[in-house]
Amino acid sequence: MPRPDLTLTPAGPALAPRYRAAAPAPREPRSPYLRLFAVPGTRAFTAGNLIARLPAGMFGISAVIMIAAGYDSYALAGAVTAAGLAAGAVTGPWIARLVDRHGQARVAVPATLHAVLGRVVLVVCVHERAPVWTLFTVTALTATLPNTGGMSRARWARLLRGDPAALHTANSFEQAADELCFMLGPVLSVSLCSALFPEAGTLVAAALNLGGILLFAAQRSTEPPVVPRTSHGSPLRAPGMAPLLAVFLATGAVFGSMEVVALAFVDGPVAGPVLALQAAGSCAAGLLYGRARRSALLRTCLAAMTLLMAMPLLAASTGSLLALAAGLLVAGMATAPTMVTGMALVQRLTPESQLNEGMTLAVTALLAGVSAGSAAGGWAADHAPFPAFGFLLPTAAAAVALALCAATGVGRPRRHRGMTKARQS
Repeated sequence: MPRPDLTLTPAGPALAPRYRAAAPAPREPRSPYLRLFAVPGTRAFTAGNLIARLPAGMFGISAVIMIAAGYDSYALAGAVTAAGLAAGAVTGPWIARLVDRHGQARVAVPATLHAVLGRVVLVVCVHERAPVWTLFTVTALTATLPNTGGMSRARWARLLRGDPAALHTANSFEQAADELCFMLGPVLSVSLCSALFPEAGTLVAAALNLGGILLFAAQRSTEPPVVPRTSHGSPLRAPGMAPLLAVFLATGAVFGSMEVVALAFVDGPVAGPVLALQAAGSCAAGLLYGRARRSALLRTCLAAMTLLMAMPLLAASTGSLLALAAGLLVAGMATAPTMVTGMALVQRLTPESQLNEGMTLAVTALLAGVSAGSAAGGWAADHAPFPAFGFLLPTAAAAVALALCAATGVGRPRRHRGMTKARQS
């Protein structure tokens, strides 16, 4: 039997305490997404932001259904919705600049309240069959919704500063969340407007938007502090920003033309679910891309997009709806990686004090491209010499984006640019 260990104490000899081995440190989660949400405060602000972001996929189609039902005119419904998008393109960067200068909570809450009030007034105008000019006026004057996705990305950029791999995962998650919202939003809107009444989609979207923003803004511990401005100009003046926005413009034309062309080609009740497969493919690809330890070059992503956008064209040429559905699913897989890489470049090129404004400018360029692509897709659908003709547009737009990226060198690694300059000198 081993002798007990003795130690001297003020009261005399005593048994020495036996120390247990230190407990092993808790194992770090394997999944990069579990590690991401282990950061304190991230779950709360993400939940609020997702609730606020879901209406982004609901407002447009809800307004179309509501106005078309009230005035029996899809042309009017489309025109009012387009007016709202145009007004938002003007007010969006201005609101983002206010967010950068005064903080997210101080600006996002009143801006959302103003926008939600406008939605309610629009519902009243439609219900009471107000003059058409009031619909345009209300929509244009209340287009003050803040860029919720940009504010969420700004929080991740602050929390994960110095950890590029984790920030890449966060940006991939945000892009997948965007795709999920634009996939579920239209389905929820149509269901509410059909099962209840035409105004139900707009009212529910407004309530979700306001509630989500209030929850998001309440998470003050993760809100980025206001950074003193180092530049009095627009982020457009940042080197490389203007060419990148041109690439975003052409990329938006890919999405806008594909949506209209696919809807016109299917032309039936299954058009929505078939088109949603593109968003589903993008969502899945975004989550997988977030697990990668590094991001690809923007030029590589655009090359893959150009190639994959030809899949719906080939599928539509067969005349098979199932083939087209599969082609859209595959084509969508190029979307999220391209957008994640592009948004990461925006974050890198934009001064920290103007981060929200820079990301909102990127979204504005994207939406402008979507509008142009939608118009081109509509023209192609009406004047197509053969049924699959319209699917040439997304492929052509992706090729233009790739050409712009290659010609301007946007997204090229800094070290490579430096070596090129050294060789030239």
